[in-house]
Amino acid sequence: MDWGMKRFVPLILALFCAVILVPSVSAAPAGAKTESKGQTPGIELATLASQVTGIAISPMLGVSGVGAYKWMKASTPEEKAALPWYAQVSFWLPAMLLVGVCACKDTIAPLLPPGMKKPLDIAEAVENKISGLVAAGAVVPSLVAMGLKMIMQSSALDHHSTVVGGLGMIQVGMFDTSWLLTILMVPLSIAVFAVVWVVGHAINVLILISPWGGVDTALKGMRTGVLSLVAATAYIDPVVGATVSVIIILLAYLMAGWAFRLMVFGTEFTWDFFTLRSRRFQLLADGNKLFTAREVSGVPMRTYGRLFQEADGKLHFKFRPWLVLAERSIEIPREGLVVGKGVFYSEVIGFDKPADKLDTLLLLPPRYRGHEDLFARTYHISGTCDVGLRKAWGWIREAFGFGAKKPAAAI
Repeated sequence: MDWGMKRFVPLILALFCAVILVPSVSAAPAGAKTESKGQTPGIELATLASQVTGIAISPMLGVSGVGAYKWMKASTPEEKAALPWYAQVSFWLPAMLLVGVCACKDTIAPLLPPGMKKPLDIAEAVENKISGLVAAGAVVPSLVAMGLKMIMQSSALDHHSTVVGGLGMIQVGMFDTSWLLTILMVPLSIAVFAVVWVVGHAINVLILISPWGGVDTALKGMRTGVLSLVAATAYIDPVVGATVSVIIILLAYLMAGWAFRLMVFGTEFTWDFFTLRSRRFQLLADGNKLFTAREVSGVPMRTYGRLFQEADGKLHFKFRPWLVLAERSIEIPREGLVVGKGVFYSEVIGFDKPADKLDTLLLLPPRYRGHEDLFARTYHISGTCDVGLRKAWGWIREAFGFGAKKPAAAI
């Protein structure tokens, strides 16, 4: 786990305290009967946890699924009309159709050449970002507000007393924590949503950088399987569903650093691709932005930062963990450096001493396409070469005699 994640430990503790202090978690006194028509507050809280987790894993599918479920549960036209916007047929039905189109794209992915599906993958990554923002800003707060309302109504029915661990009776009126629940639950739910969503969005970025359609299908199937597990367990038993959700949240918390770097990486690449930034990009004399391609001097893969060249010729990579923490700097070894030109993005190749071979050291976002020679001259790198699909295409052209003819030797 990245050391920066330790700063979020108080957030997790606060969420734990919020759940423990919910007045409704202490159900009705022993021997009291529960109304058959309504859920207990604890069950409602467990259902809410499963819904937030499911939406975070796949926002479009999660929001449309929750909306469709609420619409089907409503028994009268009046109840259906009173549902929130995401539970209306006009939203969740087109959303599910869009999800189905994406599923068809991923189903035929193994049959498509590597380059043909990438624009669609980029469009889906943008959709995942937009739907994630909408869910975090509108759907999750709405779900939490509705859940809190039901919890408070149920708690009011049993406001007189509660049993705690069999140690005695505590008057709920003397220890009303509803205000604390209201203050904490919405922002904490959004924070939990963000942690899980970042990891779920990493699937879209992995699909972007994967050269094989079969891997794309497997990644998408894995995410759909996790979402189905949350939905199925929550439907069978809300408590079991909430337990599965807590496990997913903890795993996402541990993977958040890796997923955040991958998200930044994917955001930069999709923005450069869609805006054709390479056509208007101007290389700086120093401090150009790029990513690490592997762990370098303890700095994780895909860390976003700037490359600087000192007066003595040494290269330094400067970055801020989580983009906002104190700046750090490491030296980039110059041995064997060469700029590799790719079809979608380029890279800087260097000599990996532990592995005793040339390996990708830095990744250049798509904005650098067409500027590789200038980048090499700016940082005094020996030269450039073709890599990836571009290298393969060059080999095919040469093999079939379509390459540029060599000038005849002078006699």
